[in-house]
Amino acid sequence: MTKLAVIGGDGIGPEVAEAAVLVIEAVADRFAVPLSVDRWDLSAERFLREGVTITADEMDRLTGDYSVALLGALGDPRVPGNEHARDILLGLRRHADLYVNFRPCKLRLPALCPLKAPGGPIDLAIFRENTEELYTGLGGRFKPGTPDEIATQESVNTYKGVERIVRAAFEYATEHGRRRVTLVDKANALVHAGRLWRRVFAEVGAQHPGVEQDAQYVDAMAMDLIRRPARYDVIVTSNLFGDIVSDLAAQVTGGLGLAPSANLHPGSWALFEPVHGSAPDIAGTGAANPLGAIACGGLIFEHLGEPAAAAAVDEGLLASLEEGVATPDLGGRGTTREVAEWIGARVRR
Repeated sequence: MTKLAVIGGDGIGPEVAEAAVLVIEAVADRFAVPLSVDRWDLSAERFLREGVTITADEMDRLTGDYSVALLGALGDPRVPGNEHARDILLGLRRHADLYVNFRPCKLRLPALCPLKAPGGPIDLAIFRENTEELYTGLGGRFKPGTPDEIATQESVNTYKGVERIVRAAFEYATEHGRRRVTLVDKANALVHAGRLWRRVFAEVGAQHPGVEQDAQYVDAMAMDLIRRPARYDVIVTSNLFGDIVSDLAAQVTGGLGLAPSANLHPGSWALFEPVHGSAPDIAGTGAANPLGAIACGGLIFEHLGEPAAAAAVDEGLLASLEEGVATPDLGGRGTTREVAEWIGARVRR
């Protein structure tokens, strides 16, 4: 039995998460995938009510008792420091050592691309290192609140951390018939981390001679993803650069509302989330785009070894876009729930 934990979170998170569950359950029924769903109250509302973000016991139960988890979104203006979001999301990533942040960015319909001439089909697989670099929280402040304040933020890059994310990217490319892996870094300025990433990339790349390999500085990549996004295939990069480049790639392929992501430790527990924010300004209006969360359903089935179920989710998403069954941000008139119900009904047929 596949046990799915659903963390609605904040803002539009609960709405898009429930939309995704509707489709996931429909697909599970069609393909006879045994599935149970439990909702977890991990949110700003709970933090404000109880002063609790997530406990060690909850982390243990989530990662030990469940096959996978789906997170809607985190972020609430009533918690300006985002303590709950940081503890829950970053905490789960570290607790379960989810070192792969996988961001597929595929242009499903040419009309969704904001570029005049994308240069061909765009289908990017981005591998972002998910547990190290500037997101470790190491550093500090000296003389805070004074004109002499000093703030340091330390970038941590280990051989182990770099090697396993680079290897994951190359293995994905080999297994899925991808033609090229591109390393994105800033080795000309961040020389110490850059030399480590370049050395590891060359070592792992030598074990995959059938895959083309190149490297781009992050500023050049930001430019080139606008100029010729169809050139790229698999991208591997650090935590900060991956955070930025993957959002840019998502916008080029239709916007954040369409983009799913997976936090993975291959062979272990996994956490899936749409990459958009909590958008509190439209929460409860029915205008939230559920397609990124629904696309997470496809990644979940793929992770569970159910390729036919994963393909059904993707086919339902494409059909909704082709037929204009969408929320207002994509030019449609549907609500969050209506779009999910339409896709769910289609995949059941």
